[in-house]
Amino acid sequence: QVQLTESGGGLVQAGDSLRLSCTASTRAFSNYAMGWFRQAPGKEREFVAAVSGNTYYAAFVRGRFTMSRDNAKNTVYLQMDSLKPDDTAVYYCAATSTWGGSTWHANTKNYGSWGQGTQVTVSS
Repeated sequence: QVQLTESGGGLVQAGDSLRLSCTASTRAFSNYAMGWFRQAPGKEREFVAAVSGNTYYAAFVRGRFTMSRDNAKNTVYLQMDSLKPDDTAVYYCAATSTWGGSTWHANTKNYGSWGQGTQVTVSS
């Protein structure tokens, strides 16, 4: 398993931006596909974005969120713009050594390592 540490969450107003970071403790970081998920109170964990050979996004964040990776820093980022109150959730980073397509990467069961999560709260 890979140890993942998220950071960058906080309390912002609607329309603001945040950048989340997730750093992995592995020398083989470039071999891992990475995902971002989120979980709001009382709801199931849902897919936000993932990067393997391609980058995939949930429909509800496309155009507002951008996921990127820096293999030299063992880090992935989630740039979140035009935030809405509905984006309020705990955001989790996840890693998998298997690369797949968009449907595969949207499934929480396909990730073997998870971070502890970072809270994002968007006020109206």
